[in-house]
Amino acid sequence: MNLNALRAQLIQDEGLRLKSYRDSVGKLTIGVGRNLDDVGISESEALMMLENDIERACADLDSKLPWWRGMSDARQEVLANLCFNMGIGRSDPPHGLLSFRNTLAVMERGDYEAAANGMGASKWATQVGVRATRLIEMMRKG
Repeated sequence: MNLNALRAQLIQDEGLRLKSYRDSVGKLTIGVGRNLDDVGISESEALMMLENDIERACADLDSKLPWWRGMSDARQEVLANLCFNMGIGRSDPPHGLLSFRNTLAVMERGDYEAAANGMGASKWATQVGVRATRLIEMMRKG
């Protein structure tokens, strides 16, 4: 069998969709006809997507907050985790990580206690529970 020909046929017949959609029978689908409702994804596919998402979060941080690389590993992990969780966003109108303007400002200055307090006072902290508690302590202790 010619796998290249089969791939081309399947892309032609199924299409290539990079965002999920409902197919003609209502199944959640992505990519080239991947039925997420019935097939899902494999562990290796999930870990490959995780690696790509981590790379994207770090690239966003490098682009928007280049000072983050000067922090300790633990604090860099906090920022990467936050960016992964809520996206880099923007400050105006505020959403995503960049909406944490005051917290990021004190973080950049190295006032990690104030940064931890700002994280704890955020709506995000109430939404993510134990994750927030852990990340706040990592920010505080470095």
